Amino acid sequence: MANQAYSVSWNLTQRCNLFCTHCYMSAFPHADISHDFTTEECFKVIDDMAKVNPNLFLILTGGEPLVRKDIFDIASYASDKGFTCVLGTNGVLLGEREARRMRESGLQGASISLDSVDPQRHDNFRQLAGSWKSALRGIEHLKAEGLDFSLHMSVMSWNVSEIPPMIELARNIGAKVLNFFFLVQTGRGENLIDIRPSQYREILTYLARAQGVGAKENNPNLFQNFDDPWTSSAGQMGDLILRAKCAPHFRKIIYELDPNSPLLKNYAQGSCPAGKHYCRITPEGDITPCPYMPVSAGNLRKQTFDEIWNTSPVLNDLREPQLGGRCGECEFSQICGGCRCRAYAVNGSYLAEDPACDYQPGQYGGKRIALPAEQTFGFEAKFTLNWSIAAKERLNRLPSFARGMVASSVERYATERRIDLITPEVMQKVKEEAEVRLGRSFKFSEFTRTVPEKTSAIGKDLFPG
Repeated sequence: MANQAYSVSWNLTQRCNLFCTHCYMSAFPHADISHDFTTEECFKVIDDMAKVNPNLFLILTGGEPLVRKDIFDIASYASDKGFTCVLGTNGVLLGEREARRMRESGLQGASISLDSVDPQRHDNFRQLAGSWKSALRGIEHLKAEGLDFSLHMSVMSWNVSEIPPMIELARNIGAKVLNFFFLVQTGRGENLIDIRPSQYREILTYLARAQGVGAKENNPNLFQNFDDPWTSSAGQMGDLILRAKCAPHFRKIIYELDPNSPLLKNYAQGSCPAGKHYCRITPEGDITPCPYMPVSAGNLRKQTFDEIWNTSPVLNDLREPQLGGRCGECEFSQICGGCRCRAYAVNGSYLAEDPACDYQPGQYGGKRIALPAEQTFGFEAKFTLNWSIAAKERLNRLPSFARGMVASSVERYATERRIDLITPEVMQKVKEEAEVRLGRSFKFSEFTRTVPEKTSAIGKDLFPG
């Protein structure tokens, strides 16, 4: 269970209706699709993935997944298998019909790429006029079908000052999650200019404080060198979840602001799950640790998914990593671990130090810092107290990577209060107290395989990691 696969991102095709400047896939409209997996081949891969985890979280993406005529057949097959499936799309092709087919095929939601609050700047970056408005229109179709959505913003030097207004936009249009993807220089993004390590630290500190971590007051010097300084107050985000992707040192910054923050919850071997609990499948069938790391761990036309997952030397390297440079010496290696993809892109080694972090090890005495089980994803649920059947059923509706963490937290609560039997009511009380600490409401995910009712609010955290 230590290296259970919880989430897979599947690039089903390199073909895309856009030609985005930063694309790690180098996707484009007329890409060769002769090596894409057929529908039946996709079904076989899904069967093999179920051997590793029958409750897998599966992200179907591209290129642009909606250019595949069989996308809803694939989604339906995976949903019927027991997977929780979402779509990763630019939203341009997402019309009323597509949103309805998503709901009917069991897709639980979508992640929509949006890189600016300014339509023209977004369109220039995505290289298609009208793509911003089309993405927003697609979001309205998702909402009409009762489907949740997250926003994905790729953070680079040209749009970094737009993070606060993007947060406001995400809240206004009803996003459940806003993911900030920090640049990894691979694919067409190989020659793009990344922001400086000091800017990473400032931005990540802002995102932590924007969610109520640490001091409530703003830092008056934060981003003072930007022409368009940030003016959004650092307050609670309500039900909007903010995530920093490809920047695992976000966790180190949160720890420094508040070592008890619930936002520290993540995987045991560092906050990047690449190769440990997560991987990517390319259109040609290569398994890589992450979409941003073009290193093949094996090919699905030669081996099964479970064979590659359990035996690949590349994946095993990342599971018990012997990190180099500052990452190898860092007290936060178990909490952070650095971005292995950025290390590979810049240094040519996925075990090298992450160049986006400017922390110098030793400031915390050189001793490795670890977190308790209730703050750690990926642990198997261990029951030391009595649980009712209904409580275990509720726990099993959570994504598999979170069950051990939640079980540990619930049992600690029960032990402190001398509760002999854990029931759904006890779990609800734990949830309510967590909401008070975090300053926002959330729902236990009910990952049922039923089709969501039209216009209903699912209200789940569908976009882990």
